[in-house]
Amino acid sequence: MAGCDEAGRGCLAGPVFAAAVILNPELPIQGLNDSKALTLEQRNRLKVDIEEKSLAWAIGVCSHAEVDEINVLNAAILAMHRAIDGLKMRADGLLIDGNRFKSYWGIPHRCEIKGDARFACIAAASILAKTHRDAFMFDAHSQFPQYAWNENKGYPTPFHKRAIQKFGPSPLHRLSFKGVKSE
Repeated sequence: MAGCDEAGRGCLAGPVFAAAVILNPELPIQGLNDSKALTLEQRNRLKVDIEEKSLAWAIGVCSHAEVDEINVLNAAILAMHRAIDGLKMRADGLLIDGNRFKSYWGIPHRCEIKGDARFACIAAASILAKTHRDAFMFDAHSQFPQYAWNENKGYPTPFHKRAIQKFGPSPLHRLSFKGVKSE
């Protein structure tokens, strides 16, 4: 069973990242939980464990331009499909965090609201999606420090919204999003 989750749907800038993870039942990972319930240090430690101990894991990405083109929900689902594509083994089934998903090549799936807090494989996917996206935004911060993405990761914090008003959108902003698009 592969767990799938995404990170970055609510952001004003940057891609949506998704992860798919097939855990190894013989190598349990202690401390898995919804990435939002963990500290930065816990997420970074668990990321290493997940990547080393899982039977398979992969990351899928949908760019900010794709988010603008197909909307954020479809981009999140496409990023999950891309993550599943990247697995080095085929999953027998998919556990999806949330309530929306489009079938993937005939693999049975089940959507689970708050699944990242209830299923270890979804929690692992949540952690990988978040840590990989945060790393991307941290790197993007060096190009665009005026938005403080090293702190807000592209989410609509008051500082980030003021920076958009002052400097305008960057090439990584989602131009279709309220707070970014020209009114």
